[in-house]
Amino acid sequence: MKTRTLANLVILLAVFFVLPIHSALAVKPIVIGCPLATSFVYGWTSERAITLAIEEINKAGGVDVAGMKRPFKVEVIDTRDLEPGVPVSEALLAVEKLILEKKADFIMGGPLRSEAALAAMDLLSKYKKVSILTAGVLTPKYHARVAKGYERFKYCFRITGEAKWMVVGEIVPCLVEIEKKYGLNRLFIMVQDVAHARAGGGIIAKVMAKKGWHVVGKPEIYPTGTTDFSMGLIKAKKEKAQVILIWMDMPETSILLKQWYDMRIPALPFGSIIAAAEQPGFWNATEGKGEYCLANVVNAGNAPSNATPWTMRFVEAYKKRWNIEPEGYGTSTSYMAPYVLKDAIERAGSLRPDAVIEALEKTDMMGVYGRIRFDPRSHQVIPSVDPEQGAVGTIFQWQAGKRVVVFPKKIAMGEIRLPPWMQ
Repeated sequence: MKTRTLANLVILLAVFFVLPIHSALAVKPIVIGCPLATSFVYGWTSERAITLAIEEINKAGGVDVAGMKRPFKVEVIDTRDLEPGVPVSEALLAVEKLILEKKADFIMGGPLRSEAALAAMDLLSKYKKVSILTAGVLTPKYHARVAKGYERFKYCFRITGEAKWMVVGEIVPCLVEIEKKYGLNRLFIMVQDVAHARAGGGIIAKVMAKKGWHVVGKPEIYPTGTTDFSMGLIKAKKEKAQVILIWMDMPETSILLKQWYDMRIPALPFGSIIAAAEQPGFWNATEGKGEYCLANVVNAGNAPSNATPWTMRFVEAYKKRWNIEPEGYGTSTSYMAPYVLKDAIERAGSLRPDAVIEALEKTDMMGVYGRIRFDPRSHQVIPSVDPEQGAVGTIFQWQAGKRVVVFPKKIAMGEIRLPPWMQ
């Protein structure tokens, strides 16, 4: 018995001294919990992009945590928070399950619905879990809440754009360009009945009115899941609208565009957020009836462009991995989030929340959609129309079956066109 015990001890010592420690022992992964509405484009694209980034990071050796290389591991739970009628509490249960059952070290991705993400902030504070929002949640209330209650909500970061900047920094300047080029200035607004859309539509109406545009009536509000938009389109035509601004993140927006085309509405469809039109498959799904529709996909890289040297590398890598181009809002930001987190962990040399928060606040790196930095007080990514200065947005137009980036000028790949029945 003593001989066998001695032999076992010799073997064990040999394992420890001959092999590196991280080879002899199973390295504990860094768990990233992703609460995402996986049945919707913003959910599954976020999951795909996060997965792609983590596969690349792990293949390159993982994350260096104070000299120890550790891999990332993804845990995804469907929040269903973009489905009509699903209560916010279901998304909160998903977040809590990721923390308590899946042992997530960090939260990334969602929840995607603004109301759910705002409610989840208290859970993240309670469990001291650093979170990086990568899609959805366009409401300015999110980062305003961080700034106002920093000590409580310092765990919450958002690496994608938000409604206020989208309006004043992207949508309004693009509309002004359309007016200068084509003389269009009669605006009709159609929005989804969710917080960010109602707010965004209202702000655009006020801003454009001050710029001399004629805003036709009040924004038309549609419940999530609406499948008939014909009455609103008839009203737009009757009122001689020249631009129809659409702010909806539901897939039924494809029906809206089909109806617009079939009715030959003489107004340019401008999707400040228009989920269905963002996707590469939209052209075939609508048999080309979505041509001339503009769509704001919030950040560069969600449609092909040359915003930075990273942009097309990401587009090609995503296409190779998933057999489709990046599918719309939240894709490029979800891809960058693991890289930004890796960078912060390695600079912090720790997984401790306070250390990672401090490192994230000092982030300054180039990415798929430009220079990535966070406002140190609100934890909102700093935007710009120049990728050298900040996170740049993207507005594209469907032209001959392709998504052609038309705004901002620094990254534009073409110019805005009008449908033939408007010329």
